[in-house]
Amino acid sequence: MSLAQRVKRTFDVTLAGGGLVLGAPVMLAIAAAIHVDSRGGVFYVQERLGRGGRTFKLLKFRTMKPAPIQYNPDGSTRVEPGDARVTRVGRFLRGALDELPQLWNVLRGDMSLIGPRPDMATQRALYEPGEERKLNALPGITGLSVVVGRNVVSWKERVAIDIKYVERWSLALDLKILAQTMLMPLGLKAFDFEDELA
Repeated sequence: MSLAQRVKRTFDVTLAGGGLVLGAPVMLAIAAAIHVDSRGGVFYVQERLGRGGRTFKLLKFRTMKPAPIQYNPDGSTRVEPGDARVTRVGRFLRGALDELPQLWNVLRGDMSLIGPRPDMATQRALYEPGEERKLNALPGITGLSVVVGRNVVSWKERVAIDIKYVERWSLALDLKILAQTMLMPLGLKAFDFEDELA
């Protein structure tokens, strides 16, 4: 592990640990709201692809009614606005607060704060030659594909963006992505990523 990678891991553990401690009251309130709002567990657990193709159990707050996974034509599971499967509390949580339990995945070493968004284990069969390069880094809670397009771009476009992140990774890029992620709830765009996407 290089010095930059050790710094990244230290940064991950420090922020994830602090986030779990400081965010505990918020997460308890979210768990209670989910429990009252709809039937089913508080958490949604799904097998995802980690670094090197190793699978892990990703944690999220449940935002949808229990139902089979529905795939879109591009192989993604993107949920469109107004989807009837999303619960009332889920509409408020989706896209940010529902990801908070993944701080535990970061502490465990399954994920990083910043990296390629983890695909479902079943989606590996849809990778084309070269796309498994995405698996050369720990997946992240946020990442380049999130700040560039999130659900606006197709799943295949997100894979391509994630590969560019892996190939051009640096601590400076991580800080830039983290800063933009924090501005997204405010609708602000302070950075462009044209060099990283070129």
